[in-house]
Amino acid sequence: MSTAEHYGPLEVALANGRRLLEKEPEAAVEQAREILARDEENRQALRLLARALRRLGRHAEGSDAELSAIKAASNEPALVGAAQAIQAGNLNQAEHLVRPYLNRFPDDPAGFRLLGEVAARVGRLAEAIKYLERAIELAPSYASAHLRLARLYHDCGDFREAADKLDQLLKIDPGERRADRFKATTLLMSGEYSEALQLYRSLVEKVPDAPSHWIGYGHVLNTVGRFEESVTAYRRCLSLRPAQGEAWWYLANLKTARFSPDDVAEMVATLDQPNLDRNERIQLHFALGKALEDGGEYSRSFEQYVAGNGMKVEDSDYDPRWARQIATEGEALFTADYFQRLTGGATSPDPIFIVGMPRAGSTLIEQILASHSSIEGTAELPYIPDMRKQLTVETGEAYRDYVPSLSSSKLTELGEHYLSSVGLNRKTGRPYFTDKLPNNWMSVGLILSILPNAKIIDARRHPMACGFSNFKQLYARGQEFSYSLDWMGRYYADYVRMMRHFDEILPGRVHRVIHEQLIEAPEEEIRRLLDYVGVPFEEACLRFYETERPVRTPSAGQVRQPLNRKGMEQWLNFEPWLGELKEALGPVLTAYPNAPGRSELP
Repeated sequence: MSTAEHYGPLEVALANGRRLLEKEPEAAVEQAREILARDEENRQALRLLARALRRLGRHAEGSDAELSAIKAASNEPALVGAAQAIQAGNLNQAEHLVRPYLNRFPDDPAGFRLLGEVAARVGRLAEAIKYLERAIELAPSYASAHLRLARLYHDCGDFREAADKLDQLLKIDPGERRADRFKATTLLMSGEYSEALQLYRSLVEKVPDAPSHWIGYGHVLNTVGRFEESVTAYRRCLSLRPAQGEAWWYLANLKTARFSPDDVAEMVATLDQPNLDRNERIQLHFALGKALEDGGEYSRSFEQYVAGNGMKVEDSDYDPRWARQIATEGEALFTADYFQRLTGGATSPDPIFIVGMPRAGSTLIEQILASHSSIEGTAELPYIPDMRKQLTVETGEAYRDYVPSLSSSKLTELGEHYLSSVGLNRKTGRPYFTDKLPNNWMSVGLILSILPNAKIIDARRHPMACGFSNFKQLYARGQEFSYSLDWMGRYYADYVRMMRHFDEILPGRVHRVIHEQLIEAPEEEIRRLLDYVGVPFEEACLRFYETERPVRTPSAGQVRQPLNRKGMEQWLNFEPWLGELKEALGPVLTAYPNAPGRSELP
């Protein structure tokens, strides 16, 4: 606190200014300016000035005063200490610094911004939203608070609300580029593809020399199936910044794009740069691995995949025992007796969950189903994992402890909440919809508890093909098991263990699609799939590659082609180096496409 804030007459002047604020804002402005003439960084006087100016309709001047007050707050020891504690992960310490400060200065938006950050990081999302809303109420031009609030809604899956918050910021500051970029990404996530495309096009026209804009534009073009234009956008990014690892990786991630010898030479030269950003180095290793694989240089390609994955492992705190614990807890929690006694849950038959391993054909299954006139394809929805996290926060208990105590009414409430959340992603009037988040295999028991009439489809692919496909895939986030061949094999085995359990206790409740069988006998397998869902066969499902719909996964280009065997045996080119994966898979590999017996599983 500045020395001036200890000076008695200044405190009297501030109190007088606050009394004048409502009925005589002009006088409040004068009072604030008198204080600032003696102490130009007095935060309370700056906040008083901002509020008075806004009452007079002088919003630009009010905004300047707000931002000056926020800037001045960066010197406040309590707030500096709280920010440092947040950075270090000491959230309790940060909260203990901010709360007493706000008791003294309850109109400080910077304090509420920090308190919102603390609440967000510990999972108290409703509180975080409340604090950030208060920060914005106190300082409408507080861009950081607007962006963090939008990010919270985005991370909660409420993309429309996130976009609305960004619109509010853009009305205040039309030149806020971060908001424009974030809004375009949010529109893409919410399924508003036409708007997202239009906004990114506007961004690249306004600022044609910004590499990040061209990357975003490339993403949208890829999602809507305009692959050649997507390649052009990524190439434009690289022309602006040749070391942009993200652009190299996204070109590789198109799966259908091919690299030239000059591209390979450029990537090799870039990797030789000693000061290359770590993330860009990782991206380049994966991209170069794909380029060399396409060129038939399998040994060199594998070296690049190993290098990129090795760096990801160094950055990870993943414990491969975690998935085993999930499977073991699932076996113990969800028994035949549990489901016989189960009551409650939302009875809607609308949801179709597609679960399993990433890179196992879930996008293909979704595309086939979304080609049916009664089924809408949405995306990989975050709502089930978010629900699990929120229940842990609410109950203070682990999954294994709170699930048995969920009442019938609570199960119904959770099911209805899920359906309400998905409403944000549904764009058509079709009666059924897909949720194709692969990792939901971990939550099959919870899904069947809250949505007893939901359909669950298990997408399964040969463990070696699936395992290697994951190993060479660089994910934007999550899927950390994929960065080690050992972790990958163990994770796949734990997934098989869990799904085998549900096959035992609820025979036929989960429908399994074996990828190789779908490729070899598509009509037979598609008819079986549609029978399980409960809809009549339609020829369009056989011509799924003609269905025009946005696809946001790495398989976007592949599912717009007729079925083929192209990727089924690619892993064989790398078999000499995949011994660790084979060993980790153990009996799961030898038993495929069946699951090994319970006694065979480790």
